[in-house]
Amino acid sequence: MTDRSHYTRRRIVQLSSAAAAVGLAGCSSASTSGGESDSESTGSSDGEDHSGEDDGHDEGGDEQSDDGGHDDGGHDDGDGHGGVGEPTPTAAVDMITTDDGGTHFAPHVARVETGGTVTWTLESGSHNAAAYHPDNDQPQLVPDGAEAWDSGMLSEHGATFEHTFETEGVYHYYCTPHEGVGMIGSVIVGEPDAHGQPALEEPPADKPQAVREKIVELNEMCNEALGHGHD
Repeated sequence: MTDRSHYTRRRIVQLSSAAAAVGLAGCSSASTSGGESDSESTGSSDGEDHSGEDDGHDEGGDEQSDDGGHDDGGHDDGDGHGGVGEPTPTAAVDMITTDDGGTHFAPHVARVETGGTVTWTLESGSHNAAAYHPDNDQPQLVPDGAEAWDSGMLSEHGATFEHTFETEGVYHYYCTPHEGVGMIGSVIVGEPDAHGQPALEEPPADKPQAVREKIVELNEMCNEALGHGHD
């Protein structure tokens, strides 16, 4: 009886030890599974950080685009209203009829040295160029002592007329058939004093409104060219 009892107790101890070993194995497996989950979370966090770095590169690209966007072009300084310039030995003026029936001399104001020559060229339509001079049955809008001129009617494309200006001063001239619609031009000869120029006085009172308005416009351009402004 004593031997059997001893055997029985030893058998119980062995079974208990086996059960404890199985329990330990289960805990180890659970711990390993939890470690893998932590590793996956860490990987996801790293991906977010890299995305933030990409945003920084985009911002740098935007800065370069902004720096390259400066544009200093588009200067409009050369577009002054009929800038006349300095006297030259010769000048050219076109006589023009536009597609819509408008007429004009281009440029409106020419400028030559004393003794210089202006050449008018017929570009379109039929026109002439004649001085505002008593010899042309017109009021005097040329310097005292200046000669009259009249090109006569030009009707052939490319026809020219030239006149040499020996007297310094400001000259207004007109196209006979189109004076009433403002086809009037000016020539400045040399560097005259704006004061005392018949052309720069008030427009003749007996002229139509369109003629007077055009002469006022030309006077403003001539005064500006000569450095004489009216406040």
